[in-house]
Amino acid sequence: MQPNRTFIGIKLMHKIATQILSTHTNTQQTPNRPAPIRHIANPMQQALRIITILILLPTLAVAQQDPQFNHIFFNPMSVNPAYAGSQDLICLNAINKTQWIGFGTGAPMSTVVNVNAPIAPFGFKSGVGLNITQDGYGFNNDIGISLAYAARFKFKLGGTLAIGVNGGVVNNAIKPTWKFPSGGTTDVAAVQQDESAISIDFGVGLFYNTDKMFFGLSATHLTEPLMYKSTEQIRYTRQYYLLGGYTVGFANDKWSFEPSVIINTDLTTTRFSLNSLLKYNKKIWGGVSYRMSEAAVVMLGIEIFNGLRIGYAYEISTNKLITYHSGSHELMLGYNFSLKKEKAPQHYKSLRFL
Repeated sequence: MQPNRTFIGIKLMHKIATQILSTHTNTQQTPNRPAPIRHIANPMQQALRIITILILLPTLAVAQQDPQFNHIFFNPMSVNPAYAGSQDLICLNAINKTQWIGFGTGAPMSTVVNVNAPIAPFGFKSGVGLNITQDGYGFNNDIGISLAYAARFKFKLGGTLAIGVNGGVVNNAIKPTWKFPSGGTTDVAAVQQDESAISIDFGVGLFYNTDKMFFGLSATHLTEPLMYKSTEQIRYTRQYYLLGGYTVGFANDKWSFEPSVIINTDLTTTRFSLNSLLKYNKKIWGGVSYRMSEAAVVMLGIEIFNGLRIGYAYEISTNKLITYHSGSHELMLGYNFSLKKEKAPQHYKSLRFL
């Protein structure tokens, strides 16, 4: 059985069905009698709404196993531990995404906070990092904490290749509060009591970057950790990420164009995202992103002063989910700095700061 957001599909289905019924239910009741149901003006339309959600359940259950952030290229360490230390600076990053505005209770809200820094024990260049993720959706609240280490090897012909691993724990909790229509009964197929599980989680990755390009390959949830200690034994599925990008310069060196791509798959379903940023003076950027058959995104951002940046993304669904919400908002905050006495370098290695 597919893990994580499987439950949200069930809960969203229940929410919409309950809303439909409650819309047409008379709230006035006589003692010991259920409230009568009013006439439904367009029962076919209501049925189609339910069928639409049923059709979309596989997408909710599989494609959104992990939180999906539009600023992932500003924060690759959330899916690739080999990114740790690649900027030769101490990097603090935080992203918050509020999905499906207007949907109501149960809409996903995700946050990731991490820090990474270069180290050189015994002169061996490496990177370390800490990643914390919180993902709330429906009745679920998932929290993951992991530590990352990356060994970095500089090529004579240019560029650096890093090999990284991470390990930590993930805590999955569900606290169901079902509301059945008047006269309804408990659904034995739905989770009825609070459940939680803490499991060990691991990931690996490769990350190669130069001043003009980067490429990453990683795998998360290697051990496919258990999510809930239920009879159904729901687990994460192993996820694979491939990402890459390049910086294109112009005659006017104040402008640059940065196309990039990310592919995420569990070898059953695949998500493909195309991204592009136009940057001015290495401090102001705007761009668009498109996740095929899923969403379109507009992004804006600015580096307020050396190392401190803020970004915003507005996402709109391109599938039938758009019927039930008015888009998603994502905010990114980052700060890169050095503890060395000399001034921090102005030209960052990340494509997002070229």
